[in-house]
Amino acid sequence: MLKLSRSAVELSLNCQRCFILQYKFRVSLRSLPFTLNSAVDNLCKNEFDYYRNKEEPEPHPLFLENDGVTEYLIDVVPFKHKDLDKWRNFRQGISFTDDKMGYTFYGAIDDVWIKKNGDLIISDVKSTSKKEFNWEKTWLEYEYPKAYKRQLEMYQWLFRKNGFSVSNKAYLVYYNGLKDEPMFNEVLKFKPFLVELDCSDNWVEEAILNAKKMMDNDRIPKGSFKCDTCQYLKKRWDVSNLNK
Repeated sequence: MLKLSRSAVELSLNCQRCFILQYKFRVSLRSLPFTLNSAVDNLCKNEFDYYRNKEEPEPHPLFLENDGVTEYLIDVVPFKHKDLDKWRNFRQGISFTDDKMGYTFYGAIDDVWIKKNGDLIISDVKSTSKKEFNWEKTWLEYEYPKAYKRQLEMYQWLFRKNGFSVSNKAYLVYYNGLKDEPMFNEVLKFKPFLVELDCSDNWVEEAILNAKKMMDNDRIPKGSFKCDTCQYLKKRWDVSNLNK
């Protein structure tokens, strides 16, 4: 039974060669851990858990209108479930096994909320530090926001495969670090943003099956022209051959 993670399938979409090298042959370039981002993730989860674990779960203040009125931008509360800690564990996550096709697919979420009608909303925490946070501009100029959307769509697919009713709406809880404060005082301040995404998971199963097909194939795919790792290695090889 082949076990594929959400990040593995994402890599298979970006560069087939790097996907095969990393997940079949265990060859990969190590990257530095984003420990500050992880700290923001954990603190955000702790905050949502505070409202989740009340006798009656309450909406997070982040959902309130900016002018302080009691109407909510999103009428949801954090979802309570016995498997939440498992779903958040990057070694376990929420998973689905297709015995017929021979794979287990899994991913670790940040948080999940529930609407009054019982639909779940999947959310993910992101952090950055920009002078001005502009999601629309970022979406148009860069590719990584599309990866964030695919990430949420894969989580939605997993929850649906586990029998949950899931909204097509998903959210990024985005924290922008303020770097123009007059004093540091060992306190890093953030401004939160809720980014709403209209999602569709109708591509996910095909992507998983394509990734499995690549793993079952003995051929090593060509590198992607869009892959920084492949382009670096190619140019390094070209430069090395200049001295021969």
